[in-house]
Amino acid sequence: MNQAAKVLQLFKALHRTRQQVFRNDARALEARIKINEEFKNNKSETSPKKIEELMKIGSDVELLLRTSVIQGIHTGHNTLKLVPRKDLFIENVPYCDTPTQKQ
Repeated sequence: MNQAAKVLQLFKALHRTRQQVFRNDARALEARIKINEEFKNNKSETSPKKIEELMKIGSDVELLLRTSVIQGIHTGHNTLKLVPRKDLFIENVPYCDTPTQKQ
């Protein structure tokens, strides 16, 4: 896959993640503007090394948003209701009082 296709793939992935993470939050969904602005500002970049560096930053941001951000909704004075996405839940590892020795 050529570099332009990878950049476009990252651009789309960031927007999909933004829509999932900030669902029903109009103010946070405005991150669209920042994503578009950053890609537009670096549109004329020609250095492969700089492009790879920018792609790494974009991929890290997408991963961070997808795995670490939980929405909070104000329900009252000093009260938040957390709305985690299903993909954030992980299986709990059962606790064991007597750990076994590794062979």
